[in-house]
Amino acid sequence: MKRSKVLVTGGTGYIGAHTVVELHKTGYEVIIADNLSNSSLDVLDGIEKITGERPLFEKVDCTDYSELNTLFLKYEDIKSAIHFAAFKAVGESVAKPLLYYRNNLLSLINLIDIMTSRGESSIVFSSSCTVYGQPDQEHLPVGEDAPLQPAQSPYGKTKQMCEDILKDSALAMADRLKVISLRYFNPVGAHPTAHIGELPLGVPQNLLPF
Repeated sequence: MKRSKVLVTGGTGYIGAHTVVELHKTGYEVIIADNLSNSSLDVLDGIEKITGERPLFEKVDCTDYSELNTLFLKYEDIKSAIHFAAFKAVGESVAKPLLYYRNNLLSLINLIDIMTSRGESSIVFSSSCTVYGQPDQEHLPVGEDAPLQPAQSPYGKTKQMCEDILKDSALAMADRLKVISLRYFNPVGAHPTAHIGELPLGVPQNLLPF
């Protein structure tokens, strides 16, 4: 039986790699697209040890329209994607806002544009609880029904903007685009096998590994 393909952008990253494992367990064929800017190909070894199968991998920068489009030409039957490919350090985003706006917005725009040009598509977007800003006391602990507040960093703003881009695109292309935004706080831990975990390149920029 032919397995459904799912594209996981940023799939050699921390959360991406764990998602690849879970997708494999539920019967999907996964294609990873990653430019390895903050991860290593060694992650593929860990995924293979856990699942018994090495996922398909393409070194692709999602901000490069031509590179991403070439991937879709190679795997013509991709209908679903989970988009993790983004810069994610709050402090770095304050120091380098243009880097974050360019990478985080353009990668999503390219993905939506290419996928919807090919027919019906579904995208799960890796968002963030930074979209809730600094919640009022009455909305603590934060739940999904908490109102959105102004983001506290360029990183958070890119997540809010990306959610708006997805919402507007889904409204305009309701016949061929389904989207959902996955919001979460700082994840922590490794796979029970310890074959994959959070292993950023260089000095960690996120709270828990730091």
